[in-house]
Amino acid sequence: MLKILHVDDEADIRSITKLTLESIGGFDVLSCASGKDAIAAVADTAPDLIVMDVMMPEMDGPTTYLAFQKIPAASHIPVIFMTAKTQKDEIDSLMEIGAIGVIAKPFDPMQLSKEVERIWNARTTG
Repeated sequence: MLKILHVDDEADIRSITKLTLESIGGFDVLSCASGKDAIAAVADTAPDLIVMDVMMPEMDGPTTYLAFQKIPAASHIPVIFMTAKTQKDEIDSLMEIGAIGVIAKPFDPMQLSKEVERIWNARTTG
């Protein structure tokens, strides 16, 4: 079972994402409300994958991702970003810093697990 750390500042998005990924995808999901919380939790939770919002107060997704790179227990964990900013240059910049994929917001809850799985599998086969 894939263990996912989900990071989003919006409680509704955290709830929908957790419910969807666990009930439809069969994933084990831990949710965090901020980049700071995720950094504190990542070593203890040892997720296989991080799914993270881009736009968050205090510490945005890219800043949090770069902080993960400095933590030995987290630097190897793949990250998928979720964002409403889906212009090609915005997606390219997320991929350039090391994301394995980008999921557009708003997302279809019924398709989210399939999209996460597709990106996860592409990472291992592509």
